[in-house]
Amino acid sequence: MADEKKIKLKRLESSKVLGKFMADYYYELDGAAKSGEKKIAWCTSVGPAEILRAMGFLVYFPETHSAMLGSSRMATDLIPKANAIGYSPNICSYLTADVGAYLEGVSPLANIFKGIEGPPKPDVLVFNTNQCRDVQDWFKFYGKEYNVPVLGVHSYVGVEEVTDDYLLSIKKQMESLVPGLEEVAGTKFDMDRFKETVATSRECSELWKKVLDCAAAKPSPLTFFDGTTLMGAAVVGRGTEKANECYRALLKELEDRIAAGEGAIDNERLRIYWDGMPVWGRLSSHAKLFAGLHTSVLASTYCNSWIFSALDPDDPFTSMARAYTELFIVRGDHYKEEYISKMLDFFKVDGIVYHDAMTCPNNSNCRYGLPQRMEKLTGIPSLTINGDLNDLRLISDEQTKTNVEAFIEQLEENR
Repeated sequence: MADEKKIKLKRLESSKVLGKFMADYYYELDGAAKSGEKKIAWCTSVGPAEILRAMGFLVYFPETHSAMLGSSRMATDLIPKANAIGYSPNICSYLTADVGAYLEGVSPLANIFKGIEGPPKPDVLVFNTNQCRDVQDWFKFYGKEYNVPVLGVHSYVGVEEVTDDYLLSIKKQMESLVPGLEEVAGTKFDMDRFKETVATSRECSELWKKVLDCAAAKPSPLTFFDGTTLMGAAVVGRGTEKANECYRALLKELEDRIAAGEGAIDNERLRIYWDGMPVWGRLSSHAKLFAGLHTSVLASTYCNSWIFSALDPDDPFTSMARAYTELFIVRGDHYKEEYISKMLDFFKVDGIVYHDAMTCPNNSNCRYGLPQRMEKLTGIPSLTINGDLNDLRLISDEQTKTNVEAFIEQLEENR
C-alpha cells in the first residue's frame, strides 16, 4: 500500500461553494438566536423540514453538529459525559456526543466559525423516528433543558410496501404538527408557501441525485468520502434556492470531469459500494487508504438518504408522507436487497464494504445475514468492517487497514 502521507486527495473547486453555503447557514442561525428576530426550529435530518421552512422557521439539524463532533474527533471524549447522566454507551453516539458537548459547553462550531459559540437555542424541536427511536429521546432532553415544545412524527420500520394506510397515518401526523407550530411561530400556516417550499426541496433532491449518479462514470469523478461532506446543503438546505445553486455548480464541475475523463482518484482499478454510516473521525484516512489501493469507493446508501423523489408540490402532505416513508433505513430486507442490487448494477461495482457501526444498528445492514444473501444474489464479494460513526474507541485502525488490503487483493485476483 502507498504511504498515506504521500497520497493527495483531489478536491472539487465547487466544494468551496458548499463551504460558503454552510458558513452562511450557521451565521444566519447564530444571528437569529442572538437577535430573536426569527424563530428557530430544531429538526431531525430526515424530518419534516419543508413544513418548518414554509412557516418561516430557521431550521437547525443537530445531526450535522454531531457529525462535526465526530470529524473533529471531539466526540470520543464527550460521550462519557452523557454516559455519566444515564445515557448508555450502547445507544446512538450522535446523541451521546451531542449531549456531552452541551454538558461541557463546547462545540466544533466555535473552532470553525468566528463569533459562534455553539448551536442556536431552539424555540421548538421537531423529530421523525424514521431514522431511529433515539432521536425522540435526544430531542426530549433538549426540550427539558430549554423548556420548549417537542413535537414528533412516529414512523414505521421494516416496511416492504408503502401502503395507503402507512401514508394516511404519517400524513395525519404531519398535519397535526401545524397547530402547535403556528402557536410557536405566531403566524398562520400558508399552503401556497408550503407548496413552493416542497417544489424547491424536490428540485434539491433531483440535483443531488444527479450529482451522486455522476459516480456511475468510469472513472468516477467523486467518491463516497466526497459525498459525505458535499451532502451538507441537501441535509440542512433543502427547501431553499441557495442549496440548489450549490448543486448546480457542483454538477457542472462533475460533468466537466467526466468529459475530461478525470477520476476522483488516480488510476481507478476497482469500484466499491459503501453501505452504512461513515466513520466521521476517519474520513480522510479511509479515503487515502482506498485511494492508495487505486480503489474508488463511489456510491452508498447513506448519501442517497437525502433523495426524496416522491415530493410533489401538488399534493404536499401526502407526498412528504411517502418521501419520508420510502427511506431505505425504514424498509424491510426484501426491499433493501432489491435496492442494493440495482445500485450495484448501476454503478458497476466490484465489491461492497459494510460498516457495522456499533452504536447505530438502524444504519448497519450486516447483522442479520444480508451480506451473505447479497453475495449469493449478485456474486459480488463483500467485507464487513467494525467501527462506529463517532466513538473512536470502537475502531481498530490496524484491523481495518489489514482487512481492507486483504479484501482489495481478493478483488484483484477475481478480475
